[in-house]
Amino acid sequence: MRIIAGEYRGRVLKSPSGNKTRPTSDRLRETLFNILAPLITEETRVLDLCAGTGAVGIEAISRGAGFVAFVDKSRRACGLIEENLDLLKIPESQTEVFCLAAENFVQREQKQTWDIVFFDPPYQSDYLIFLREFAENLENLLSEDGVLIIEHHAKNNLPDAIFDLRRWRILKQGETHLSFYERH
Repeated sequence: MRIIAGEYRGRVLKSPSGNKTRPTSDRLRETLFNILAPLITEETRVLDLCAGTGAVGIEAISRGAGFVAFVDKSRRACGLIEENLDLLKIPESQTEVFCLAAENFVQREQKQTWDIVFFDPPYQSDYLIFLREFAENLENLLSEDGVLIIEHHAKNNLPDAIFDLRRWRILKQGETHLSFYERH
């Protein structure tokens, strides 16, 4: 797994052994960031929920995002994210790692807003339950022009609207889909 573009282009990230973590593929990350490129500036704040290796958030930093928060409930994943940040010598002022469940972070974090929220829960998760219970809080985390991206398996059909957020794009790549939401 490598960084596709930007300051850290071509650098290889550490990834876990086994199949408990399903990193977003290089090809999908490249397509995702081609779509997000106009939104990323040094002022952009990114929230990477269920961050795994941290590849999506690190790609955002590499492409110029000002700050990324990584959230994962696995201590192993959080350690791996920290290792990858250290490996690339990314300044601590640009990142923060939270080792807790995404829903706990979303419920408690109401002080900050985020320009891009990337949510990549395990494919066996019940997305609809999560969205019903936590989407209102998640919506409150988005800046006025913020974008929520949910990575999901093709079998998981997500709604066209979540509270005041409407889906404006679905990116399909094999069995993986990315649903993009923004305010109405």
